[in-house]
Amino acid sequence: MSELVRSHTDLDESDVRWLQLLQADWQIIADLSFADLVLWLPDREGHGFWAGGQMRPTTAPTAYVDDVVGTFVPVGRRPPLDEALATGRLVREGEPEWRDDVPVRVEAIPVRHRDKVVAVVARNTNLLGVRAPSRLELSYLQAAGELTTMIAEGRFPAPGQRSDHADSPRVGDGFVRVDSEGRVVYASPNAQSVFRRLGLSGDLAGHALADLTRSLVPPRRRLDEETLSAVMGGRVHRDTELSGESVSLIARSIPLRPGGEHIGALVLVRDVSDLRRRDRELVTKDATIREIHHRVKNNLQTVAALLRLQARRIDAVEARAALEEAVRRVGSIALVHETLSQAVEEDVEFDEIADRLGVMVGEVSSVAGRVRVRREGSFGRLLSETATPLAMVLTEVIQNAVEHGYPGESPSGADGAVGSIVMGVRREAGRLRLGVEDDGRGLPPGFDLDASTSLGLSIVRTLVESELGGRLEIGRVASGRGTRVAIDLPLD
Repeated sequence: MSELVRSHTDLDESDVRWLQLLQADWQIIADLSFADLVLWLPDREGHGFWAGGQMRPTTAPTAYVDDVVGTFVPVGRRPPLDEALATGRLVREGEPEWRDDVPVRVEAIPVRHRDKVVAVVARNTNLLGVRAPSRLELSYLQAAGELTTMIAEGRFPAPGQRSDHADSPRVGDGFVRVDSEGRVVYASPNAQSVFRRLGLSGDLAGHALADLTRSLVPPRRRLDEETLSAVMGGRVHRDTELSGESVSLIARSIPLRPGGEHIGALVLVRDVSDLRRRDRELVTKDATIREIHHRVKNNLQTVAALLRLQARRIDAVEARAALEEAVRRVGSIALVHETLSQAVEEDVEFDEIADRLGVMVGEVSSVAGRVRVRREGSFGRLLSETATPLAMVLTEVIQNAVEHGYPGESPSGADGAVGSIVMGVRREAGRLRLGVEDDGRGLPPGFDLDASTSLGLSIVRTLVESELGGRLEIGRVASGRGTRVAIDLPLD
């Protein structure tokens, strides 16, 4: 709608916000009316109308098979739209129009904002779906008529913050009509069922809804009394959530003030007990998963400590070095689980892991503290099944760069540094591209990745190509001295 407004209308930002508030609530009007709603925006040149929004009912068959948003209707094609815009009054067509062999009754509702008509809502009723109305349908239609009158008067939608409940009730969930005193005039069967689950034994009709709700909901499970009275009494446009011993419900109030007089309200209610139970189960599962990651991290750290103790008792240099490499590999996996144990979701912000791995490998190397490892770019968030093998890959690559690029190096800089390793990373087109470059001695003459017998390189190649489905390349740095490892991974 915003694009249509900028391109074709003279509506200002305040008008657009008002229309967006209307669209936030117009599913209710479509359902109460048993009709499709189309928001028509007047063209700035006065040549006609642009369709800026569309809403189909969930309570009746649609009058529009195809979407009409973005289409243009010239002046004279739909006379009710022209008349509603010019006069500011509701316009009802006498004869239905036919669309795809379906008779459709069209009504035009002017949308008033700040004493001017800024748009027109066309209400389109599929007459093939009309039958002898029940009391429920008559109550719906009466409420729809009062709301459309309020739209034409500029009294609906209600200004202010929209509800933050993603599961806010709809008309079919439970419909209650209260009078100006807050007493129930009519309640749909679904609304009756919701209150019976709360403990009501009779009918809702005739009860003061706020007092009845207060008697059914224990004090410890209520929000503040003022909110309960205001919502269930139908005095404010707001919603609230209430809980009985085993039932949770959301109630939403829509005051009715056609002509400026408060004549009552709609109170929509929805039983969300199952949703809240599932929410609690998800919270419990999330906590359990985080605890598992925490315990796995602790177990891996225990394994690393045992390997470290074993290494100290071994005199053979090669055996000690192998155990120390195993300690680093286990530590890199433990680091991912530590991050996952602190996260709510099963993905992690990998930048912190990469930075900590660079520090960890540098601190335990033969040139500890004198090889600087830095990151350029961001890994972003990665799923745990990608983060764990990638952490091991980074550990091996950085370790190889430190041990083989700078063996026995002496400090070359004023700060005692002997070299620099750069992790360059970027995300693009569903892929992660990582390059690790050092300024060390470079690859030995005749190096061939396919013929290499290095355990570390075998681990890296297996993880990158088999587990992560990526590509691995190792070569000299283009600018001269040093080695570059390039890794290209799919992110999906």
